[in-house]
Amino acid sequence: MEILFLTAGLALLILSGEFALRGAIGLARRANISTAVIGLTVMGFGTSAPELVVTIQAVLTGSADIAVGNAIGSNIANTLLILGAGALIRPLSCDPRAVRRDGTVMILSAALLCVWGLMGGIVVWQGVLMLALLVAFMWWSYQLDTRHRDKASDLHEEMAEETSGIPRSAVSIAVYILGGFAGLAYGAALLVESAVVIAEAAGVSQSIIGLTLVAFGTSLPELAATLVAAYRRHTDIAIANVLGSNIFNILGVLGTGALFGPLGFSDHIVTVDQWVMLGTAVILLPILISGWRVCRAEGALLLTGYAVYIGSLTIRL
Repeated sequence: MEILFLTAGLALLILSGEFALRGAIGLARRANISTAVIGLTVMGFGTSAPELVVTIQAVLTGSADIAVGNAIGSNIANTLLILGAGALIRPLSCDPRAVRRDGTVMILSAALLCVWGLMGGIVVWQGVLMLALLVAFMWWSYQLDTRHRDKASDLHEEMAEETSGIPRSAVSIAVYILGGFAGLAYGAALLVESAVVIAEAAGVSQSIIGLTLVAFGTSLPELAATLVAAYRRHTDIAIANVLGSNIFNILGVLGTGALFGPLGFSDHIVTVDQWVMLGTAVILLPILISGWRVCRAEGALLLTGYAVYIGSLTIRL
């Protein structure tokens, strides 16, 4: 029964996240916000909405291990599973300037999280700092987008324009946003509660459930977006989406979660998983730089890495 509740929670998170994202884009367009800004901010938050709501719910219910495991596991899945699967469909090309900017910030964010892990976790002041860094990054990106019309700014616009079914009237926008966030809240509650019960019944730690089941589930929107982008030959959008999501998962999701309560790191996350997350980020950059694409062979290598990582987690069960 708990597996059914967990599946229902995941499905509700994904559908509600899409609803809230479309409503937010519709609201931004009615407010005459530029497409580039919508792509940079709304799309970034929208694809990470499931992780954000799950993190808040986990912290409020005293399951911080799920919150931390979810964010770290999602970033690992984004890099190894999602880009690997997308590259098997079609080699994923990328723009050098976009990769240098967003890829560098992704690695620095992952490194910062590892520092927090060594310090014992994330408390309020660290969360505020992470959110401030996120705002600074967004402002810096916005300034670059408006001053220099480069490929990175074009990518931000394409990410917003790719989303279909955007509501236009004020009433429909309100329904999308309110309904989306209500569904996100209820879906997160179902997911976290069922994950805790499953962990207790199976005798495994909540952090492992967060790193696997919860992380995979909340990464499904990015997986779907990447596969669709690869199929439509918009592969640069797929890579930009993953890089942006990894940045938001660390600075935005965990930064916000720390405002609701301290985020402690389990011993194994401190000694293994956070370094796997940083390692995948560091490995990804040279893959992207060598030819500015992820070819099928590299995609298969990334997928193999994810299979090995998940296999290593089963040893800890």
